[in-house]
Amino acid sequence: MAEFTAVTPKTHAKKVWKNVTDYLFAAADTVIPLVGAELNKVVPVMPVGFIKQEAGYQLVGITSLQPGQNLYVAPDGKWLGTYIPAALRAYPFLLLKPENAEKSILCVNEGSGLVVESTEGGNAFFDEQNQPTQGIKDILNLLSEVEANLLVTQGAVDALDEAGLIVPWKLNLKKGEEVVPVEGLFRVDEAALNELDDEDFLTLRKAGGLALAYGQLFSMNQLAVLEQLGKLRGQILAQQAANSNSIGFSLSEDEGSLMFD
Repeated sequence: MAEFTAVTPKTHAKKVWKNVTDYLFAAADTVIPLVGAELNKVVPVMPVGFIKQEAGYQLVGITSLQPGQNLYVAPDGKWLGTYIPAALRAYPFLLLKPENAEKSILCVNEGSGLVVESTEGGNAFFDEQNQPTQGIKDILNLLSEVEANLLVTQGAVDALDEAGLIVPWKLNLKKGEEVVPVEGLFRVDEAALNELDDEDFLTLRKAGGLALAYGQLFSMNQLAVLEQLGKLRGQILAQQAANSNSIGFSLSEDEGSLMFD
């Protein structure tokens, strides 16, 4: 369970944090928030789309078409992709903005199991002068860059929405004889994008929306990667089941195959 507290000398001077050794903390995340600056690294390895939030649409990487499952996380917690999204690389740290505050502050998830007493060994939060260590500075810099780029990214996403270019992504997952519609994902309407007049096209380009639009469209080819990862996961689990003499794993019943319009 997430339990974020502000990183301060008072609370963390005698504590350390341990390095992440697996990504099981993200094993149930079917989507991962993205920023535009990492899109060129995500597009070749992961499908990208949008989800609808109260404040509008959000750019996300798609890790599975089934709830509660991240196909990029192997059963042993290893990351199976060649790129790890920035939202996961700073774990268990996060920038949070207190109510009525102007600036965000660095917080750490005390419930992650990675924050321990200094006697157990790990990375120090503060040095002997109660100044942030270089490790903390590096994490703060990463999260600050992500936060800054998130504002730019959201502006581009909002521009796509205002231009009427974000539409429901009609996907279906075949599980045995049953075809199940995948709900909650959105994509760029390529036909509508190509029909924009010069003025709207220029407005979208100035807002950074074109890069997101084309990136999302190109990433749709990576839907095949999800199916490949699903098969790989099935093979791993089947092997584990065979080794432990437990009930076998059925890929057709669990993972299904992808169908899309």
